[in-house]
Amino acid sequence: MNVEIVIADYQNPAQGKDLLMLLDDYAQDPMGGGEALESSVKANLLGELAKLPHAFTVLAYVDNQPAGLINCFLGFSTFAVRPLVNIHDAVVNPSFRGLGLSQKMMEKVEQIAREKGCCKMTLEVLEGNDVAKGCYSKFGFSGYELDPAMGKAMFWQKKLS
Repeated sequence: MNVEIVIADYQNPAQGKDLLMLLDDYAQDPMGGGEALESSVKANLLGELAKLPHAFTVLAYVDNQPAGLINCFLGFSTFAVRPLVNIHDAVVNPSFRGLGLSQKMMEKVEQIAREKGCCKMTLEVLEGNDVAKGCYSKFGFSGYELDPAMGKAMFWQKKLS
């Protein structure tokens, strides 16, 4: 078994196709919302990501087959006055789970974060996604709090139309 972890080139048609396929599979999973990506997303995502100098994607291949992805965006910590990496999407295709791909992809993300001088990596995970929580914990992620009296941080959203 040959495992390859690469930084995606959004201009590369083959990698773009793999990225969209993996992301669409994730979107259709209950952990990704349970609905396929809209055709407008599929048509425009790669071009829009390519415009963002703070975006990068790590792809995993097993025997040249697309097996996983992590989409990341650089942010900034005002408290540390340094960049950070937010992991926005992370998925391993069900056919390739159990091979340690998530850990290998996380290692690549961490390598990039360190090269960019980042102070930390962040992500959000659904409470009921025990498999992902186990993976992230194994890699050293944990919930955080600034003051125990105030409780743990929460991730909220407000959709804009």
